[in-house]
Parts: sequence; C-alpha cells; structure tokens
Amino acid sequence: MVISATTSDSCPSTASTSLPTVDKVSRDQLRKTIRAARKSLSVAEQSQASINACQRMLDALKVNQVKHVALYLTHDGELATPPLIEALWQLGIQTYLPRLHPFNAGQLVFLHYSANTPMQPNQFGILEPKLDVRAIMPIERLDVVITPLVAFDLKGNRMGMGGGYYDRTLANWQDKGKPLPMGYAHDCQQVTHLPCEHWDVPLPFIITPSRVLKF
Repeated sequence: MVISATTSDSCPSTASTSLPTVDKVSRDQLRKTIRAARKSLSVAEQSQASINACQRMLDALKVNQVKHVALYLTHDGELATPPLIEALWQLGIQTYLPRLHPFNAGQLVFLHYSANTPMQPNQFGILEPKLDVRAIMPIERLDVVITPLVAFDLKGNRMGMGGGYYDRTLANWQDKGKPLPMGYAHDCQQVTHLPCEHWDVPLPFIITPSRVLKF
C-alpha cells in the first residue's frame, strides 16, 4: 500500500511499467539494467532524490521514535545517504554501519558510526568501519536497519546484489519485532514482479524520493 506519493524520481525509462519481470530475464540481467539506470542519474538528480527521500525517511523514523539506526554508505549509484546521516546526527539519533563479519562468512556485524570513525574498503570495494569490538552494536538492540537494494516490487519483495547478507541478518526480525527493516531506493528500482525464495526477507517499508510504501 502506498501511503504517500507526490514527486517523481527521474531515473530514465525504468518505471515498473517498462521493466520486464524477473520471469522473463535473469536476475543478473535485471541487476545490470537497474544499476545502469540509477548510475545514469546526473549529480543534480542524485542530490535532489537524496534530499526528497531523506525527508520521507526522517518523517517515518520520527513516528517510530527510533534512537538507533543502521544504514549504509552510498555505492554504485545507490540512493545517497549522506544527507540522511547528517540529519540523524542533528536529531541525536545514533547511527551504525555494516561490515562483513570477521569470522562468520556471509554475515554482517554493525558498528557505531560517527564523523571520526576510521574506515576501510572491504573485498567488494565498499567502505566499512574498521573492526573495533567496543563499537559493535548487537542486532537486537537496533531499532531500524535501512537496507540498500537493487530492485523491489509492490509486495515489498527485495532483490539485493546476490550475497544474501541482509536476508541472513534480518531473517528473524519478526520474532522480536526489531530491528525494523526499511528499504531505501530510487523509484526507478521498482519492477513489476520479483519471485521469492524461502530465504528472502520482504520489507515492511520501502522509501523512495516520491513515496513511502507500507506493506
């Protein structure tokens, strides 16, 4: 269910009405198509999209009165998070970033993030906090995890990069009702339909520059 819709994201020719479903193309081809579309946005378009999405996300977080939010650093044309991070800091909300688990392959661990956090690239070239056990936040103590994604549909299904990191991390979130997963993406990352596997974790919220979708 769309609970707000006003402005439009400007990714070229990638609305759900023009994209094929995953039934007709491979997952890898769909990832390639959507990644190319979001990377084709101009700097000005990216900036405006991030500002619009940031305000929608802040409104949603305020309603839920959150204090501890995990999110990601922008990579590969993803909806930019720096405006959101700065706004969360100004509100006194603690922020956390994922890093690949140092011992358990395929898992994530979340570390407190501030402007002074030492960072380093991981094996995928994505910046993550340097490991510091003092900064680790147990997943069950996070209020919200804002997830990156490659594609989503109007049932809340999410397609990531294929590693399954977030699906494993969020597999049991409903047992305790937290952390609440929230997708964050450009409007053009919506597709008609994503088939689901039993391990896929659907998202109860997806926020884009133009809409807040609740499922």
